[in-house]
Amino acid sequence: MIRPARLALVAAVAAAGLAAAAGTPRTGPRALQWTTPDAQLAVLSAEPGSCLAPAADPQRARSIAIGAVAFRAPLLLGGQAARAGLSCSACHRGGHDNPGFAYPGLSGAPGTADVTSSLFSSHRGDGAFNPRPIPNLSGDKALLTVDQSPASSALESFINGLIREEFDGPPVAAAVLTGLADYVRALSPGACTAQRVIDLAGALADVDAALDNAEWLARMGDGPAARLLVSAARSELGLIDERFALPGLARAAAPLRRAGAALGAIERQMATDPARALPALQRWRAGAGGWQRPLRSAEPRSLFNPAVLARWLGPGS
Repeated sequence: MIRPARLALVAAVAAAGLAAAAGTPRTGPRALQWTTPDAQLAVLSAEPGSCLAPAADPQRARSIAIGAVAFRAPLLLGGQAARAGLSCSACHRGGHDNPGFAYPGLSGAPGTADVTSSLFSSHRGDGAFNPRPIPNLSGDKALLTVDQSPASSALESFINGLIREEFDGPPVAAAVLTGLADYVRALSPGACTAQRVIDLAGALADVDAALDNAEWLARMGDGPAARLLVSAARSELGLIDERFALPGLARAAAPLRRAGAALGAIERQMATDPARALPALQRWRAGAGGWQRPLRSAEPRSLFNPAVLARWLGPGS
């Protein structure tokens, strides 16, 4: 059974999630919630390199791209996890594992998670605290327990069960589920690149990738899948905003927040009327330079700057 101290941690985390859902702002990057203090500077400064093997088939390449975006979308998991800002990439940074992951009530030693915890799930909670090491999805496929053969649907079933049961998530659009499976299958230790420095340019590229694929899905008439990818872009905007939550940067961040609110209206419309939401999304993207310019100018004073980040985190980070 879960010890009283552990129950207190679970209650505290749940209360924090409810506060976030009610609109209480968080200070600093959300990843601090689940990262050990000694790993925070490294985690917030760089991300492991991508291990995606290229796909020659354009349709498969598009599906992998959709999956890569959904992998970073908190809305995919829904419920308490989404309110906390967790996505698949929180545990599997860049498609790898995450040795610094330590979520209260969910992790034991750093790099572990209890997949049968009732903290996020009403389906799989077993009343016991049994965290397990987070698997490296970009490592040796033979070490993973789920059959990833393209001829099998085992991976799709596993991912769907993880979202719907482990996290009490919403139904997954078919294009998103296929994309996630194709993304995981495309991860290969032989395709890994050097680690990626986390900067504003990369974050803006993530926003653009999410919206490019959302546009494609909207043109296909797939509103639910397009909506998830627009939500992923909004989450990326939130990650950028967190880096500008410092004194003297409010003016630079204000246009970003207005842009995020406008994108939220597009997201809500996308699920039910993608044909009407598509032109609005295209106009939003055409005007992105207006909110990006002040951020580029202020980036050296933001938490994207490793020196500023190190001072903000303080000694021991």
